[in-house]
Amino acid sequence: MEGCTERKHSQKGEICAFKIHGQELPFEAVVLNKTSGEGRLRAKSPIDCEFQKEYTFIIQAYDCGAGPHETAWKKSHKAVVHIQVKDVNEFAPTFKEPAYKTVVTEGKIYDSILQVEAVDEDCSPQYSQICNYEIVTTDVPFAIDRNGNIRNTEKLSYDKQHQYEILVTAYDCGQKPAAQDTLVQVDVKPVCKPGWQDWTKRIEYQPGSGSMPLFPSIRLETCDGAVSSLQIVAELQTNYIGKGCDRETYSEKSLQKLCGASSGIIDLLPSPSAATNWTAGLRVDSSEMIFKFDGRQGAKIPDGIVPKNLTDQFTITMWMKHGPSPGVRAEKETILCNSDKTEMNRHHYALYVHNCRLVFLLRKDFDQADTFRPAEFHWKLDQICDKEWHYYVINVEFPVVTLYMDGATYEPYLVTNDWPIHPSHIAMQLTVGACWQGGEVTKPRFTQFFHGSLASLTIRPGKMESQKVISCLQACKEGLDINSLESLGQGIKYHFNPSQSVLVMEGEDIGNINRALQKVSYINSRQFPTAGVRRLKVSSKVQCFGEDVCISIPEVDAYVMVLQAIEPQITLQGTDHFWRPAAQFESARGVTLFPDLKIVSTFARTEAPRDMKTTAPKSEVLEEMLHNLDFCDILVIGGDLDPRQECLELNHSELHQRHLDATNSTAGYSIYGVGSMSRYEQVLHHIRYRNWHPASLEARRFRIKCSELNGRYTSNEFNLEVSVLHEDRVSDKEHVNHLIVQPPFLQSVHHPESRSSIQRSSVVPSIATVVIIISVCMLVFVVAMGVYRVRIAHQHFIQETEAAKESEMDWDDSALTITVNPMEKHAGPGHGEDETEGEEEEEAEEDMSSSSGSDDSEEEEEEEGTGRGRHGQSGARQAQLEWDDSTLPY
Repeated sequence: MEGCTERKHSQKGEICAFKIHGQELPFEAVVLNKTSGEGRLRAKSPIDCEFQKEYTFIIQAYDCGAGPHETAWKKSHKAVVHIQVKDVNEFAPTFKEPAYKTVVTEGKIYDSILQVEAVDEDCSPQYSQICNYEIVTTDVPFAIDRNGNIRNTEKLSYDKQHQYEILVTAYDCGQKPAAQDTLVQVDVKPVCKPGWQDWTKRIEYQPGSGSMPLFPSIRLETCDGAVSSLQIVAELQTNYIGKGCDRETYSEKSLQKLCGASSGIIDLLPSPSAATNWTAGLRVDSSEMIFKFDGRQGAKIPDGIVPKNLTDQFTITMWMKHGPSPGVRAEKETILCNSDKTEMNRHHYALYVHNCRLVFLLRKDFDQADTFRPAEFHWKLDQICDKEWHYYVINVEFPVVTLYMDGATYEPYLVTNDWPIHPSHIAMQLTVGACWQGGEVTKPRFTQFFHGSLASLTIRPGKMESQKVISCLQACKEGLDINSLESLGQGIKYHFNPSQSVLVMEGEDIGNINRALQKVSYINSRQFPTAGVRRLKVSSKVQCFGEDVCISIPEVDAYVMVLQAIEPQITLQGTDHFWRPAAQFESARGVTLFPDLKIVSTFARTEAPRDMKTTAPKSEVLEEMLHNLDFCDILVIGGDLDPRQECLELNHSELHQRHLDATNSTAGYSIYGVGSMSRYEQVLHHIRYRNWHPASLEARRFRIKCSELNGRYTSNEFNLEVSVLHEDRVSDKEHVNHLIVQPPFLQSVHHPESRSSIQRSSVVPSIATVVIIISVCMLVFVVAMGVYRVRIAHQHFIQETEAAKESEMDWDDSALTITVNPMEKHAGPGHGEDETEGEEEEEAEEDMSSSSGSDDSEEEEEEEGTGRGRHGQSGARQAQLEWDDSTLPY
């Protein structure tokens, strides 16, 4: 910058400074060349576009003037300077809200559900504007435009997904993304649909839980519909569990006993065994004892199982599952048939299905009245061919025959008459699953086969069952229930079907209906129920106020999952080997086999470690549990019993007072009936074995096995061996037999640790030891008797009939395995001996009685595990020492 005036004076033509006019401006001007007047404008501090986008100010130039002072300087004219600050993309976009939330109704497509908005703090339009939005979350039915509007790309369904959470980001025009994404939450609101709300599809039932509510929070949504009344039907579907529902799986005999049925039942389809082998060839589901007939099988009932001529009163019971008969012209399908075995083809009585009709045939024998009589009784019921399990009872009280199906009574819709059968000497054959044709054919064969499943087919001659017993036999152990009937509320009507699988409830107030349905529960009274699924359906029928079209309530489809019950481990334990003298086997009471038998049932419970920080594995703890048994079998091992010389015995009173029954055979003894483990223990304690000729018998072995639920849970096999001590083998060279010969005054001493310490001792004393013991004992006895006689002489005031006091002596037995006590003397002369003694014992007794001068005979007292043979009993018992048998030769 040049000024003509400045150039003419001294130092003229030079520029010394630039001055900026304004306050707190971040700029300064410096002179680069005084001669040329070139200068530079520069920022003296950082400039921020976001703080101020542009600056405008005035600048002047000054020459050096005539002197050194600025006041003499000349200044130029004013120049206006305008500065624009160029922006840098230093800021990222940020959303105005950290999260967004909205609610949409299902089933619609929206143009915009909601709008998100982001801002940028940069100053320039290029960097401060948001040019794009993007949904970060993948696989969601939403899209977003450049303005931040979110829309759904497909119809949303509340049933499919109640809520969506998506992340959204933003970009400025410099393509810088947002520093943090924003969360958008979209809640799907269902279209108001009438129906039941707040219920779960799967309901778990723990065995032993009692009555458990099925829908504790259920409520009905009517969508403001005008409802005048409501009827709901809850149905528990259990037709695929066992025989139609969860019932007790005890044997038919046990169930009959449990329900109080009359005795004398004959099971025509028992479990296959040696005694009941006619069912061995049939197809059977052993867990439920269900026999399946495919139209090609039949079973002959052996003669003598059922009486040949049934009386005018008898009962037939069975479970049957049957479908429509195959073929256009269905043939008869025989369930039970009693026909001629040979020569002729007469049916004396039969039960069969024909064209979905149940028919019972009963041809009476000819008597004085040769007239038509009722012979065929027909029932037509839909249940006969519905492929479901039903319980049938046919009560015959001739000429009246009544059918009970699932507890309901049905009279025959058709009764036809026929002539009676003339008597003959032709034998009859009773069959199941088909009818035997023994005459009028080239080769006798089965015919009229049954297609379906049968279980618990029984016949009871001479008795009819009561309605109460019939209801008990077919009762389900699971069903629907209502907790707290008194709190159902007013105006609620309800009704159960007989098996409690269907519940009908009616009411006008929706609130009362909701509370009533919340109290509906499932119950299973079995201790060990059948695990698995039970379908549960709830249907609703609505009536509205005078409207032609009323709301429709969808059906509730749920299921109850019955969990597996804890399986018990049944254990039999007790003495498994002992000896008894031969005389005891011959006695009237025989030998008690299981005096100390114990039946214990346990289950394993997993217990977590107390210290939660440790990594030790979980431990199992055995806990005892109580439950019933339904049979215990005592089997003879090593050959059947010979009824001419041996038997197993049990007083019937022991069974009857505990409501149990038993059957006895040469193969063993079977006790059956539903009873507690303690009842079975008490009965087994009284089982006795007798043998009238034990001379040739060395030992007898027996085995016990018990069951719960007809073999579903079984115990261990407990084996017992009873050996015979023969008196004529006293002089045997084997040192073990020397323990058999005892002076009649030696008895076992009861120590606190129990007799088993003697029985289980593994040390057998030598011959010399036994001889020393006997000699010492005889010496002690002579001294004791001398002292006794002296005392008698000095005590004249004592009555002669008073019994002498016992003299007792103990000695150190640390080196011996047999502990003995002196003979006990019993009052009451004239009492006979219960059992005979050996020859040597009789001689020893005579010597001792003569040396003492006493008329009373000294005998050994028999010590049994049953606690018999105490002081005060009339008649002494023979004593018997017991020792460990682990070292005895066999």
